[in-house]
Amino acid sequence: QVQLVESGGGLVQAGGSLRLSCAASGRTFSHYAMGWFRQVPGKEREFVAAIRWPSTNYADSVKGRFTVSRDNAKKTVDLQMSGLKPEDTAVYFCAAGPITMMTISDRDDYQYWGQGTQVTVSS
Repeated sequence: QVQLVESGGGLVQAGGSLRLSCAASGRTFSHYAMGWFRQVPGKEREFVAAIRWPSTNYADSVKGRFTVSRDNAKKTVDLQMSGLKPEDTAVYFCAAGPITMMTISDRDDYQYWGQGTQVTVSS
């Protein structure tokens, strides 16, 4: 069992930066692939980024602007977001799934989810 708690969301102007953090409970954090997804009202939850050692994956819309990292000792996974755009506005969710999952960008492969944190980018 893994419990996830996100933090770091907020309001930022376009072009600014935010760092989201996700703290995990459980003994086997290193056994999980960790992902970030986002969702706006009326739309499906979409993949943003994921990390499964030693690889990272990003949605095309955030490549070059967002960076995902993890600290297995601290049981945290972070999402550094730079060059933020109004279209990045969403609720951001942290997720954990088996390290053997087939498609790291598929939300259906993730077992555990955080409660989400709101990111709002003003123009």
